[in-house]
Amino acid sequence: MALIDLFNISKKYDVKVLLDNVDFHLNEGERVAIVGPNGSGKSTLLKIALGVEEPSEGKRVVDSSIEIDILPQMPKFQEGLTVKEAILSQLKHLTKAQQRYEELSNLLSKDFENKTLQKELEAISKFLDHHNAWNLDAKIERALQEFKLKEYENRLVASLSGGEQRRVALAGLLLKKPDVLLLDEPTNHHDVYMVEFLEKILLKEKFTLLFISHDRFFIDNIATRVVEIENAKLISYKGGYKDYLEQKEERLKALQKAHENLLRLLKQEEEWLSKSVRARLKRNQGRKERVMKLREEAKKNPTLIRKLKIELEREKLSWKGEKGLSKKKMLFELENITLTLGKKLLIKDFSTRILQRDKIAVVGANGSGKSSFLKLLLGELKADSGVIKKGEFNIGYFDQHRSNLKDEASLIETFCPNGGDHVMVQGKNLHVYAYLKSFLFPEEYLTKKIGQLSGGEKNRVALALLFTKKVDCLILDEPTNDLDIQTINVLEEKLIHFPGAIIFVSHDRYFVDKIANKLFIFKGKGEVEESFQSYSDYLAIEKELNELDRFATTIKEEPRVIKKERKQKKLSYKQKLALEKLPALIEELEAKMDELNACLSNPNCYKERGLNEVASELEAVQQEYEKKSEEYLELLELQEELENKE
Repeated sequence: MALIDLFNISKKYDVKVLLDNVDFHLNEGERVAIVGPNGSGKSTLLKIALGVEEPSEGKRVVDSSIEIDILPQMPKFQEGLTVKEAILSQLKHLTKAQQRYEELSNLLSKDFENKTLQKELEAISKFLDHHNAWNLDAKIERALQEFKLKEYENRLVASLSGGEQRRVALAGLLLKKPDVLLLDEPTNHHDVYMVEFLEKILLKEKFTLLFISHDRFFIDNIATRVVEIENAKLISYKGGYKDYLEQKEERLKALQKAHENLLRLLKQEEEWLSKSVRARLKRNQGRKERVMKLREEAKKNPTLIRKLKIELEREKLSWKGEKGLSKKKMLFELENITLTLGKKLLIKDFSTRILQRDKIAVVGANGSGKSSFLKLLLGELKADSGVIKKGEFNIGYFDQHRSNLKDEASLIETFCPNGGDHVMVQGKNLHVYAYLKSFLFPEEYLTKKIGQLSGGEKNRVALALLFTKKVDCLILDEPTNDLDIQTINVLEEKLIHFPGAIIFVSHDRYFVDKIANKLFIFKGKGEVEESFQSYSDYLAIEKELNELDRFATTIKEEPRVIKKERKQKKLSYKQKLALEKLPALIEELEAKMDELNACLSNPNCYKERGLNEVASELEAVQQEYEKKSEEYLELLELQEELENKE
């Protein structure tokens, strides 16, 4: 069932054509990602779908009963509201529905045969089911925690930063659950933990979604379809980001001569992603099998949980050594560095060495001290205690403010300040147009002023300029912000072939996995952890450790529950029935897990069914298997104990 239909849509701004006679249909349950270069019309398509912007030509058809909502870039709230009140203000229709449900329930308890009341109660019940709004207080509390808003819940929302206000708006919007949700760059400026929570809730609540994103892991995890805007036309690809790459490569093969460079980048991207996904699935599956096995054993011996945690911690911090390490030039040596800003401890007694070809990602939650760490290395901040030794070498720095660009200068003046039309890049003398073309700038941009460019285009210029400098070390603060996927691909290729060290802050999991060979993880309260895992592996193990902690808590609480249960003299009818039926059900779940694992090992199978869909189904089946297995074991233990008492 189509919820939004766009027919023969065209959109022009002056002489620029963004959309040229395109059709677009969003069906119920779809999660569609819109991709394309900056300025290609992604946000325009989103606004036309919402109905806030009129097309130059064409028709928009939407059922008037469909509720469509968007996360605004600059949210507006009623004056005087606290954070919690601002979230609640977005949910008035749900709280009214809850109140009416209670009223109808009370009325029906006195007049239970009233058909009119029954019909209204049924309709409201379905409405609350659809919005999963039966326990709003608990959901609001969780949203405050997960969106890092709990400490602000009683503060006026107007006193928060723009990014924090956007988090408040997003929390309310997700709880509101409109029929169609539109999101423009929902992961921007969010740390990886918040992005993972966002992914989880979008999948769990089964949103119909139309979104713009440059976060490739987010697209791969969320999207059921990718729509690319190319030359004012829409091209649709079924599946997530990996599927998009494969299908686009096939399409470009026919145009290989004209798109040779783009095809090469896509091929590299596809090969890297394919290897990365297979490796992660294999490692994650091995960990999950160990965890499930030890969980059963831990019921009899809880100390085994500690054994598994030690194994996972060892894996998380495992050293991937490399030959010739001692021969590398040392750039920085940090000894017992401590840094406090205001009253907040950011770094405590951190020691490390940064060597010539290190590719280090500085990761962690927002506000944990990552950008401050870069400023320590640059000498812009001074540590409270400890020593930073720096060798003789040149640093190239990229910041989010693009402070090295002058708005009044043209592109050619920026790259050739002394005249001419050639630029030196890593020892090669290149024509400035040939070089800028590799950063996706057309020739007519050479005379364009920096001040006329968009934020994403300015970032492209700043990065292109950075690679013309003769430096031994690059320090980059959120280099992928405001870049489209094509430009990120170009940046990744440049960084992969950069011969010096790279130290960068990023929340982009895909980018970090592709570039970094080492992580500095800022965990808060001054703790900085060094790891040689890929970021995805590190996060997967961290999640497993958190699950083990929750499981250990359950194990501790379990004896009290069993003690209460064991007061009974015999099994109830329901328990006997469960004992009879559970073995067959467990066998069915085991067979299903075998089938899904076999599918994940077979490219033909997971390509046909969708890698994300198969992996999600396997996770759901494993959870059900674990639940039923635990239930069966508890009943067997109870039966044995009751028989012994007799």
